[in-house]
Amino acid sequence: MEVNGYKIEPRADLRVANLQEANLAGTNLQEANLQEANLAGTNLQETNLFGANLRKADLRVANLQEANLNFANLNFADLGVADLRGTNLKEAKLIRAKLQEANLTGANLQRANLFEANLRKANLTGAKLTEAGSREAKWDESTIWPEGFTPPEQ
Repeated sequence: MEVNGYKIEPRADLRVANLQEANLAGTNLQEANLQEANLAGTNLQETNLFGANLRKADLRVANLQEANLNFANLNFADLGVADLRGTNLKEAKLIRAKLQEANLTGANLQRANLFEANLRKANLTGAKLTEAGSREAKWDESTIWPEGFTPPEQ
């Protein structure tokens, strides 16, 4: 598959690629290098991004519903207002990720690293946060936590 002149396949090297508003739904991008890529507004619904490097990627307003981001590196990524409903983020690295106003309803964040992540106004209803490292995560009174979850101290 080719999008905007970039070959899309597992382990693809798409560093700094401009894929803004592309339709990549259902694509296999397992272990792809998307570091600093522009994926703002991109449709990544049901995409396999297992182990992908999305460090510093722009994923604002992206559709990542039901995507597999298990073991993905999203450190410093901007996921503001992204749709992450039902997304698998198990053991993902989200250090200092911007998740403000993101919809994480039903997302699997088990053992994810959310150190200093921005969760202000994020919706985590029904999210699985078992063993998630949320030390020093930033949140506010509009952050919606899963029922029974005790938010980290700020």
